[in-house]
Amino acid sequence: MNNLLLDALKEARTIAITGHTRPDGDCVGSCMGLYHYIRDNYPEKKTDIFLEDFSDCYRMIQKSDQIKNPEQVDPSQVYDLFIVLDCSSKERMTEGMETCFEKAHWTLNIDHHISNTGYAQENHVAADASSASEVVFYLLRKEYIQKACAESLYMGMICDSGVFKYSQTSEKTMNAAGVLLSKGVDSRRWIDGVFYEKTYTQNRLMGRALLESRLTEDGTCISSCITREIFEEYGADRNDLEGIVEQMRLTKGVEVAILISQTDDDTYKFSLRSKERVDVNRIAGMFGGGGHKLAAGATVTGDWETTAETMIKAVKEQLDGNV
Repeated sequence: MNNLLLDALKEARTIAITGHTRPDGDCVGSCMGLYHYIRDNYPEKKTDIFLEDFSDCYRMIQKSDQIKNPEQVDPSQVYDLFIVLDCSSKERMTEGMETCFEKAHWTLNIDHHISNTGYAQENHVAADASSASEVVFYLLRKEYIQKACAESLYMGMICDSGVFKYSQTSEKTMNAAGVLLSKGVDSRRWIDGVFYEKTYTQNRLMGRALLESRLTEDGTCISSCITREIFEEYGADRNDLEGIVEQMRLTKGVEVAILISQTDDDTYKFSLRSKERVDVNRIAGMFGGGGHKLAAGATVTGDWETTAETMIKAVKEQLDGNV
């Protein structure tokens, strides 16, 4: 089978890279990994990377200062190739990039979300992969991957695989990680610095979320809401939510964790995590969201409490085997 990515890179003179809105570690890692690969092996090509603001811990990646804000898009620029990574639908793309995407001569989507809608001209979706970074890795020529690219992809993989413990972690995942380590990646530094190390503000916000969490359905579902007032009280923002829903999921006896965070006056982001028995992608899909079987999300406008109760009811129905 032809390698869509390498074939497209060979032909393009101007390239744009972006990911999904509110980028997480895998989004940043896959985008920067591909950016470094292009810069290292095709230095003559004009390559721009556009992402929204993200957590400071991901700035460990070399040349993260090269990432442009979507507001820096040149409206007159028409890219030969526009690549979207770790993004399941056009609606979830980095805000402000859709027009640039539509104008490009060729569009390519590389992803691992089972809910992917196939919105680009070419779509490479590996729903069994641990991360978009793993998908990108297997599209690149291994002998041409240099250290900065390897560090970026490794970061993305550890973030979306939960340091190689989530169910999507496979032999292919570990083989990819081994190759990246052989390129000089310091595993301890990246795992500690990106996955475990938290700022004081992040720790306080996590404490508040756990303190005000609610355990329901005989202890199988835990939920918590971070309102805008709470963000303001701690001087925190959305980037400080990293790791909270995962810590909630680790509660003994819990099957599903739901973290709700207010994004606007009447808008809330729901992040869902499951241990094994519940398909949270199906639940998120009820509200126009999606993701993976064990990790998904949705953005909802209106009464968050009613939405949460509906989700919790859907969790119970799956646990009871009624769906």
